[in-house]
Amino acid sequence: MDTQNRTSSRGDSADEIGRGPLSRGAAAIYRMIVLEAQLLLAALPSIVAVMLLDRDPSNLPLFVIALLPVAPALVAGVAAVRVPGTDLSPGRHFFRAYRRDAVQTLRWATPATAALALLVFNLIHLDSVDGGGALRPALVVLGTLILVWGGHMVVLTAGFRFRTRDAARIAVVQIASQWRFSLGVLSLLVVAGFLVLAASELLVLLLLWAFAALLALMARPVLADVTRRFTRDA
Repeated sequence: MDTQNRTSSRGDSADEIGRGPLSRGAAAIYRMIVLEAQLLLAALPSIVAVMLLDRDPSNLPLFVIALLPVAPALVAGVAAVRVPGTDLSPGRHFFRAYRRDAVQTLRWATPATAALALLVFNLIHLDSVDGGGALRPALVVLGTLILVWGGHMVVLTAGFRFRTRDAARIAVVQIASQWRFSLGVLSLLVVAGFLVLAASELLVLLLLWAFAALLALMARPVLADVTRRFTRDA
C-alpha cells in the first residue's frame, strides 16, 4: 500500500505543483535556483581560481585551464534541465548526472582545454615572432571550432552513453550537419565573451544555469538526429 502511495505521488507531480501559470512559474524558478546553486558548487574550483587571477593577458592560458571544472558541471546541468518540468527534485538529477558523467566528460574536456590554453598562449606571443600575425586568423578559427565542438560534446555526453572517441567523431560530423546548433553555441560564446569584457568572469559563472538551459533547449534537434542516426533504438 505504501509503495502504491509513493508511486501515485510521483505520478501526480503535476497536481502537486498546481495547474495554474503562477504555480508552474514558481516551480520553474525554484528549479533554476536549485540548478544554479549546484552549478556554482560544482564550478567552485573555477570560481576560486578566477578570483585569484589578475585580469592580465599573460594569465589567459591559466584562466582557460581554470575553467576545466565547468565542463562536467555544464554536462550535469544540461542533463538536469532535460528532466520534465513537473519534477521538483532537480538536485537529485543533477548529482546523479554529475556522478555518472564527470569522468567521461574530463576524458574529452581535458585535452580540449589543454589545446585551447596552448592556442591562447600562442596568440598572446604571436607579435614576438616574425610573421606570426599571419597565423592569428587560423588560430582563432581553430580555437572557435574546438569550443563549438565542446558544445556538441556537452549535449552528447549529457544525452547518450557513447564511448569518448565515438562521441568525438559524431560531434565533428554534427558541427556542419547541425549548423544551427553550432551557431547557437557560437552565439553563447559571443555573449559570454561580451559579459567578461563588460563586467566580470564571475558574472558568466553566475549565469551558468542560463547557459545550461539554453544548450538543452537548442540541443533538441541534435539529440533527435543522433538518436535516429547513431543508436539502435532508431
